[in-house]
Amino acid sequence: MPKKKTITAHDIMSLYMDYVLEHNERPKTVYAFAKANQFDEQKFYEFFGSFDAIESHVFEVFYNNTSELLNQSEDYHNFDARNKLLSFYFTFFELLTANRSFVIYALNQHKNSLKNLKVLAALKHQFTTYISQLGIDLIETQQAQLDKFQQQSLKESAWVQFMLTLKFWMDDTSPSFEKTDVFIEKSINTSFDILNVAPIKSMIDFGKFLFKEKVNI
Repeated sequence: MPKKKTITAHDIMSLYMDYVLEHNERPKTVYAFAKANQFDEQKFYEFFGSFDAIESHVFEVFYNNTSELLNQSEDYHNFDARNKLLSFYFTFFELLTANRSFVIYALNQHKNSLKNLKVLAALKHQFTTYISQLGIDLIETQQAQLDKFQQQSLKESAWVQFMLTLKFWMDDTSPSFEKTDVFIEKSINTSFDILNVAPIKSMIDFGKFLFKEKVNI
């Protein structure tokens, strides 16, 4: 059978996902995988260094597709940070649900949970960058180190929340994963309520006012 003249990264990703879903395991070797799909092994390495790299790429594609869908919405660009993040979650988990069997396989294939989490390393970078660009209101301390620490803490706590949501979704057996939708809405709203710095800023401003008045007196 003649080999394919052209093959893209998306083609290889799709072929790999199909193989995993049909066999519930990875191909034995890159050579065997390439041969079964009529393309040169060299072509595989033009795009990916390993099967691990393909799995990591799949989650990057989920993120990129989510971003593209959101950016096509005029309403999304007018949302505040809370509703932008809610939109992101609902859209991203819809894509996960459409590929649930592969996602469950990819995140449960190793007995060592740390190895399973490695596949999400690239996604973590994308997601935490997204969080830092949402413009979530934090208390400005006028101390560069403290402000930097706040930003880093925000990104890490957001990632922990994302991972908890992912675990909830993986264990969810409700119809259409309705419980995950509720979990997303309640957890995001609770997080933003905790982060609501407006009352704290008002207290700080009031404290500054009292201090100045006391000094003047």
